[in-house]
Amino acid sequence: MWLKPEEVLLKNALKLWVTQKSSCYFILQRRRGHGEGGGRLTGRLVGALDAVLDSNARVAPFRILLQVPGSQVYSPIACGATLEEINQHWDWLEQNLLHTLSVFDNKDDIASFVKGKVKALIAEETSSRLAEQEEEPEKFREALVKFEARFNFPEAEKLVTYYSCCCWKGRVPRQGWLYLSINHLCFYSFFLGKELKLVIPWVDLQKLERTSNVFLTDTIRITTQNKERDFSMFLNLDEVFKIMEQLADVTLRRLLDNEAFDLDPDLQEPSQITKRDLEARAQNEFFRAFFRLPRKEKLRAVVDCSLWTPFSRCHTAGRMFASDSYICFASREDGCCHVVLPLREVVSIEKMEDTSLLPNPIIVSIRSKMAFQFIELKDRENLVEGLLERLKQVHANHPVHYDTSASDEDMTSPVFYSTSLCSGHKFGDLEIVSSQSSEEHEDESSPLHPGPLTAVFQQSGSQSPDSRLSREQIKISLWSDHFVEYGRTVCMFRTEKIRKLVAMGIPESLRGKLWLLFSDAVTDLASHPGYYGNLVEESLGRCCLVTEEIERDLHRSLPEHPAFQNETGIAALRRVLTAYAHRNPKIGYCQSMNILTSVLLLYAKEEEAFWLLVAVCERMLPDYFNHRVIGAQVDQSVFEELIKEQLPELAEHMNDLSALASVSLSWFLTLFLNIMPLESAVNVVDCFFYDGIKAIFQLGLAVLEANAEGLCSSEDDGQALMILSRFLDHIKNEDSPGLPIGSHHAFFSDDREPYPVTDIADLIRDSYEKFGDQSVEQIEHLRCKHRIRVLQGHEDTTKQNVLRVVIPEVSILPEDLEELYDLFKREHMMSCYWEQPRPGVLRHDPSRPYAEQYRIDARQFAHLFQLVSPWTCGAHTEILAERTFRLLDDNMDQLMEFKAFVSCLDIMYNGEMNEKIKLLYRLHIPPALTENDRDSQSPLKNPLLSTSRPLVFGKSNGDTVDYQKQLKQMIKDLAKEKDKTEKELPKMSQREFIQFCKTLYSMFHEDPEENDLYQAIATVTTLLLQIGEVGQRSSSSGSCSQECAEDLQASAPSLEQDSVFMDPGKTPQDPQVFPESAEGDWTVSLEHILASLLTEQSLVNFFEKPLDIKSKLENAKINQYSLKTSEMSHQSQPELKLSSL
Repeated sequence: MWLKPEEVLLKNALKLWVTQKSSCYFILQRRRGHGEGGGRLTGRLVGALDAVLDSNARVAPFRILLQVPGSQVYSPIACGATLEEINQHWDWLEQNLLHTLSVFDNKDDIASFVKGKVKALIAEETSSRLAEQEEEPEKFREALVKFEARFNFPEAEKLVTYYSCCCWKGRVPRQGWLYLSINHLCFYSFFLGKELKLVIPWVDLQKLERTSNVFLTDTIRITTQNKERDFSMFLNLDEVFKIMEQLADVTLRRLLDNEAFDLDPDLQEPSQITKRDLEARAQNEFFRAFFRLPRKEKLRAVVDCSLWTPFSRCHTAGRMFASDSYICFASREDGCCHVVLPLREVVSIEKMEDTSLLPNPIIVSIRSKMAFQFIELKDRENLVEGLLERLKQVHANHPVHYDTSASDEDMTSPVFYSTSLCSGHKFGDLEIVSSQSSEEHEDESSPLHPGPLTAVFQQSGSQSPDSRLSREQIKISLWSDHFVEYGRTVCMFRTEKIRKLVAMGIPESLRGKLWLLFSDAVTDLASHPGYYGNLVEESLGRCCLVTEEIERDLHRSLPEHPAFQNETGIAALRRVLTAYAHRNPKIGYCQSMNILTSVLLLYAKEEEAFWLLVAVCERMLPDYFNHRVIGAQVDQSVFEELIKEQLPELAEHMNDLSALASVSLSWFLTLFLNIMPLESAVNVVDCFFYDGIKAIFQLGLAVLEANAEGLCSSEDDGQALMILSRFLDHIKNEDSPGLPIGSHHAFFSDDREPYPVTDIADLIRDSYEKFGDQSVEQIEHLRCKHRIRVLQGHEDTTKQNVLRVVIPEVSILPEDLEELYDLFKREHMMSCYWEQPRPGVLRHDPSRPYAEQYRIDARQFAHLFQLVSPWTCGAHTEILAERTFRLLDDNMDQLMEFKAFVSCLDIMYNGEMNEKIKLLYRLHIPPALTENDRDSQSPLKNPLLSTSRPLVFGKSNGDTVDYQKQLKQMIKDLAKEKDKTEKELPKMSQREFIQFCKTLYSMFHEDPEENDLYQAIATVTTLLLQIGEVGQRSSSSGSCSQECAEDLQASAPSLEQDSVFMDPGKTPQDPQVFPESAEGDWTVSLEHILASLLTEQSLVNFFEKPLDIKSKLENAKINQYSLKTSEMSHQSQPELKLSSL
């Protein structure tokens, strides 16, 4: 890479560098210790030094110096990591510079020329840094091969980018490579013979922050549930942190935030994510947040330029942002000027003649007879071509109609209606100009209320009405002057002056119209004529849970205001809320929407109020109004950090800021509308529509700062909350022309002693002066940071609620249950990482009950069974896992919850012997065992087995034991103890019994007592086969009733039945005693099996020995990933073979 030339003395570096090539003006050198086959001590020392240095301090092994003949001063102009790389720079210098330098006579001129050329190359290289990956695919491919080899992920785990860095392990730095993929952060180091691998799923990330430690001033700290990892010594730490932040945000939204996932199509294709996509996404989000544009807007171009600002009589430097439907401008100086031009408003885009005073100019003309002049546009031709193409598309999708009627301003030519023309009015001058005929037509065609509710339910103030009205007239006059100079439509110049006017409070007569302009809801209104009316017709009369919630809250919406004390206001509110729920069923209706909509209806027409609600819910407060109000919680968390930064003394006094969260969360959800008196709160809404959420942050800080002294002296949280509530209830608006209306939370209206009143205008002014320096970019960065914390907080809540339900029902220790939950969740996540969604396998859905948010299918269960079950049966394990899943899948939806999974494991590890045998028994009868079971082939398809061996067992000393009496007594005892209320299990057929025995044989494999267990199970199997044959015989002869047969061995009523337990010396002579083929069914019951197993001490010991789950869990954590990746690699091999054919 090219280096900025800096002078060095060569004599100081002779021992560290070796000259490889030289010319009249350039020297190529190699660092000692690099590329040397020998082993000189100097080279070894230098090489060792370079190996332990971090990537900031590390010296590249090759460099090129600029030398001026006769001078001892040299300048490094290039460096390289390999000989090939440095040779490319050398060749470039020989081909492009050497022949040129001979022209110069002065040596200083040569040095200046070369340095200038190198600086130009550096500038060009920097500008094209985004394209480095595409321009150097070989390097990326090499890194990808190493990533796949080192971490053995499936192909679906796409590498996004990689960096050289250090990972700190205590006080020891480990130099290595950081790989950032779509689902994981990975680090690899091989140093002094020790290999270090770290794999951190983004979904486990609890906190991502920049910090510092004793040794380094700037590091990136990754915090997971149990560990903190510090990474440092990046060449460009800012870039790395932004990429990490974006990747973490994208992955967490994709996997944990179902509502955001559905709204953002970019999240649904993680395999398409690249480093450039992440940078573009970050720029897109900033653009939409800064100008508060719809989520669907995609940024097409960002160009440095200057805009002619007539109010300052000069060109203002800034940047143009061009998207699908907008041209926007923001000045470099924050707050100086910004402009939003919807393409729907644009009439033409023209190139002007290029001059020295106006380089590369274009003119954008809009309908309200204004023109915007942009100059200093790079690549003007392509920019204008793209703008014209998108302009054509916008006008094709939303045709513009001319106003052919005469205008007061221009009687001769047709004039474009402004986008503010809708529902029979236009407000080029921000006044309603509807004709009476249009109003009558509107009344006849739809039930919509024709105007703002304040116009109908106007109140007059009880004190100094004349002074209040005169103040209102002054404000209107100020706004009128402003419109003349800065524009009056959505395309107006937005400057610090308009912010000051907004902070004073918008006049009542202009409030609704300006809300429409500032939020750009006016564009939506004009682009969708008739849309709201159709929604109202479709949604009216429908009854569902949402409409019931709306009806319940209608009369709680501003009940003090006369507009909502009668059916007119209530009906309008019902229509707007129901129509919006119909438009956006994912949000539907959330509490606090009724308060907000009520206020919108006071100052805007019904249809305008609807589009204002759309603007607030879908772009100004994203993710606020949904099932978990994630957006509001994120902003609440951001607010807490701002308190720590801006009000450190208060934050220190209130160690736990969660007490404030119980109050301040409603500040964000309702925009202070039910927190302070309405006539004051609407001024806050004015600021919100102009400045967005920033206005709420700074006002909240101003409220806390105004009460800091009282809050710091408060003794408990309750007293602190009382101080805040009292203060907010006594915020007044001296300029409001209407009757003061109290807030819902006027807890202290009966104060005996007067409480000092705060004017809302003063409070807002203080908020801008003291806390108005937060930029949109800072707020978006904080939101990204705290979204991780909030989403993980919800995950922790889910986990704790699931464990709280499960812990009382099992004997597994709580800490082991936590480990099991993490394994269960990780298994679900790994399928989300690398597999296409299968039918029935649902994504994580936070709207479901806690216990059902994470569920796994049969294949995922088989992986976990193999990892944590104590009943591992070699090759038979997978079959046993399938049967266990079928048994536990009660509702047959092919999915299993955590509770069922843990209950099964609890029996395996902590159950009594009879519970374990019962579980094994159930695993070998329907529904667990099916006709098409994978292991159904083998003895099951053969004729039924039979045996005539007597039930006689030999001891080691040659004596024999008759188990007749012992077995009879056991069966009787079991029958007595059996719970009568428990549903009796069906008997096991011979086919099922053979599978049962096969499972037992597999379980005993590799057990230390393997031989004894095999002998014992052979004995028990023989016994049970004979018991089954006796039952079969009695069933076929009809000598016993079914009830008698079930209790066959317990009662032994006949000789045929007793013959099973005959003396060892006697053998049956009658061939009919054990017929070769019986007509009855061969069966044994759970009681038979359990009683038979109890006769063998080795079997009893096997099922009653204590089992250690902790070692299994430790191995599972280590092997879970490798098991999944090996399975996926096996699955991909047949596909590769097929594709090669």
